Amino acid sequence: MGPLRIERLPDRVVATLDRPHKRNAIDQATVDALHDLCAELEREPRTLILTGAGGDFAAGADIAQLRDRRAADALRGINATAFGRVGALPMPVIAAIDGYALGGGAELAYAADIRIGTGAMRIGNPEPRLGIIAAAGATWRLRAIVGEGRASEMLLTGRIIEADEALAIGLVSSLHPSEELLPAAHAIADRIAANDWLATRHTKRALRAPRERHPEIDGELQAELFESPEKHRRMTAFLERSAAR
Repeated sequence: MGPLRIERLPDRVVATLDRPHKRNAIDQATVDALHDLCAELEREPRTLILTGAGGDFAAGADIAQLRDRRAADALRGINATAFGRVGALPMPVIAAIDGYALGGGAELAYAADIRIGTGAMRIGNPEPRLGIIAAAGATWRLRAIVGEGRASEMLLTGRIIEADEALAIGLVSSLHPSEELLPAAHAIADRIAANDWLATRHTKRALRAPRERHPEIDGELQAELFESPEKHRRMTAFLERSAAR
């Protein structure tokens, strides 16, 4: 048993942060396990569902380890590198958030493509209270998700927001009872699985591309898909169903 419990299915992987005695705080072993999982999903792309054990997503980085890190550790970007790799996975990443998602836990959730939560979720970045900044992606990912003004207010005050506000500002796309959270994540993964895998990968590439790459990248990716046998097959099936109706 390690800090990341993994369930492998043909079209998806469920990774559960599994340090409930530490509220799933992200330590070096968790970072190492995330790198190992990313290496697997880079070789064999599948949708990833991230969640936490024991009623929390992740209540931050492991403060005992974080306290002892020095300047050289900051420049290595220990958490930032792992979360960046999660965000760059070829297929979509779904974060299913219950309880606390604070600090590094929030930044891991921000790296996902889709976030859903429960009424018990609490999310935010209180790092300035501890004398540091949210340096694992929050300063640019959160701004992209909720807008500059809202991200500035959250990060500069360190305020932790509750579920209803997270839904209202678009930080999560839906809320569910705790017992229905993972089924809801699987329902999203089912809808993804029903689509063409290459079209899904290319959609994520376009979404993650910097603004200056558009519209060129959209045309490049679409050109490849226009030559795909799967595009022809799916469109032919659609036309046949329409004709039958």
